[in-house]
Amino acid sequence: MNMRVTTNFNDDWTFDGNKVRLPHNAVDLPFNYFDETCYQKGFTYEKTFSADPAWAGQEVQVIFDGAMADSRVLLNGEELVAHKDGYTPFAARLTGKLRDGANTLTVHINGRENPLIPPFGGQIDYLTYAGIYRDVWLRVTAPVSIGLTKIETPDVLADRKTVTARVALDNPQGLALSGQLTATLRDSAGAALAETTLEVTGAEVFLTFTGLEGITLWDLNSPALYRLDLSLQTPHGHDATETSFGFRSAQFTPEGFLLNGRRLKLRGLNRHQSFPYSGYGMGRAAQERDAEILKNELRLNMVRTSHYPQSPWFLDHCDRIGLLVFEEIPGWQHIGGLEWQAESVENVRRMITRDWNHPSIVIWGVRINESQDSHDFYAKTNDLARDLDSTRPTGGVRYITDSEMLEDVYTMNDFILGNEELGGNRPRTPLRPQQEVTGLDRVVPYMITEFGGHMYPTKSQDQEQRQAEHVRRHLEVLNAAYGDTQISGAIGWCAFDYNTHKDFGSGDRICHHGVMDMFREPKFAGHVYASQSDIAEGVVLEPVTFWARGERNIGGILPLIILTNCDEIELVYGDKPPKRVGPDRENFPHLPHAPVVLDRRHFTDAELGLWGMSWEHGTIRGYVDGKLVAERKFAADPVAHELQVVADATQIGVHDEVRVMIRALDQVGNKLPFFTDPVSISVKGAERLGPGLVPLRAGSTGFWLRANAAGPIEVTVQNDRLGSRTIHLTAG
Repeated sequence: MNMRVTTNFNDDWTFDGNKVRLPHNAVDLPFNYFDETCYQKGFTYEKTFSADPAWAGQEVQVIFDGAMADSRVLLNGEELVAHKDGYTPFAARLTGKLRDGANTLTVHINGRENPLIPPFGGQIDYLTYAGIYRDVWLRVTAPVSIGLTKIETPDVLADRKTVTARVALDNPQGLALSGQLTATLRDSAGAALAETTLEVTGAEVFLTFTGLEGITLWDLNSPALYRLDLSLQTPHGHDATETSFGFRSAQFTPEGFLLNGRRLKLRGLNRHQSFPYSGYGMGRAAQERDAEILKNELRLNMVRTSHYPQSPWFLDHCDRIGLLVFEEIPGWQHIGGLEWQAESVENVRRMITRDWNHPSIVIWGVRINESQDSHDFYAKTNDLARDLDSTRPTGGVRYITDSEMLEDVYTMNDFILGNEELGGNRPRTPLRPQQEVTGLDRVVPYMITEFGGHMYPTKSQDQEQRQAEHVRRHLEVLNAAYGDTQISGAIGWCAFDYNTHKDFGSGDRICHHGVMDMFREPKFAGHVYASQSDIAEGVVLEPVTFWARGERNIGGILPLIILTNCDEIELVYGDKPPKRVGPDRENFPHLPHAPVVLDRRHFTDAELGLWGMSWEHGTIRGYVDGKLVAERKFAADPVAHELQVVADATQIGVHDEVRVMIRALDQVGNKLPFFTDPVSISVKGAERLGPGLVPLRAGSTGFWLRANAAGPIEVTVQNDRLGSRTIHLTAG
């Protein structure tokens, strides 16, 4: 008669005397120039609810997907559980402790940087925003229920495929175990492919499906998902679960990375899970949208979850859309004492057991990011990872050379590009050879996990010449990675700008290291990644210019980098004859799509204008197989012409967040990079996250709104020069 019921438990919490809904950020922050210690203190959440008489005789738990950072949960004043990890789930067992009628659940959050808890104890280059910032669930099950389920697909490249599963049974009351477990394998449409029933004789059940035919592999362009449905019947009741997984093979070899036996160069960026104003406290829709931006706008094939396990919603969506993931434990350079290390080892356990069925995850990061060697500590993290999940390799991100390799893949943050500015006799070098870095006498599986970032921080409003150099550095590293078969791929630092401690960033509490700003608006360097995609994914034609005579040193726009996956580019300047130019294979021979670079080889001073000559309109056209596929126009005399207001979606769910971007455009539709006038934002029918009066930065800004009820939503943005613009959305 029992059946598992999992209910969202986000509503009707009290925080600081106010009614709030989870996920929640304890202290909303300004965009920049703030004191991050404002959330480094204690906070309390409370929720009063009524116990359902139907729960009698069943197991009742409250599951917290994530709370930052040191949490204690009490029921009616009695402590149930404490959890020191801010990034993984934990459960408070209510069974046997509920009163008839009203019960009060209290959660104490300590936002201080406790030196006994990773990642704390040193200095970390990111913020750990306090609060219950992920979803909370009420779970009611039979006294004996289905616990951790580990699914494996051992022979995906064989004609006939196999699925195995290890199913643990949760039995907190220590009841006698007997009964049956029925397992049904289903495709993405829910059609049953195979079924088996096994007798329950102990705390674990092992099952196997063999001889499976017609299976579609999980891949980047066809992320096929399958489902294992489990139904448990014991004398103590019934339970059922559904678990998604995929059939795929992922191998890191000394000769590169193989996905389903096919060589694939990994091209990725690092992602922090933070957002402006709201910190970590963003729900499912925002997490999924980030995955879509990485996959579809930046056109990456991999993301690294720097430097901690991230939202289950984000990882679920990576599974659905075909984005590979490198997931790692919390930490940044610092290794604490033995108690700290023991907690970090448990972080490995929690991360892997939470996420081991995600086909998108292809490597576990089991070393503290950029830490020194620590043999005993990292022997434990690697041994545990391999014991829990033998199907994926381990990696350990370092930035020191000649580091002890206890992991399966040597993962390296190579910041050599830019070091020439510090002196020495080494020329400009994008990446070092593998064995120079490892110090080993052999070639091993090897991947670059960070480059760029602090070596050349670039703001979206920076001068064009700096942004062009920012672009060139990303191009050079990717070109080097593509040209070296011993490098599995390169993951740049980083996707999005992020708030940080006073010890880092640009003094404004922001690390401007992203190829996108904090609102996920691309800088020029973001198009470096998109331009490496196949033309079938869409044309990319992005000139690295503001098209202004006096923006660069000395003047002019040369050399002009055009990021594109087209075969040729044509530039029309004023009434001059068009110039058709192909990719710069001389300087970027290894990229799938080298940029087009226009310079004095293509234009004389008279053709593209010295200082004092008349500046002209420009048109840049992209050609594929001789056919015009894209065109960009640039005005010689750009003026503020239009206020653009665009939401990522016009139909959203109740309690979902949606991003709204605001841009000032010129008369031909280009963003005005130095338009900084303020805009006022008013929202009806939803909650605006962030202030209502903000400046444009580099011609744009953004915000998120949250729908708290079904119905129409009206967003109005007003600017003194460009007037008012209203858009309409619907929640429901």
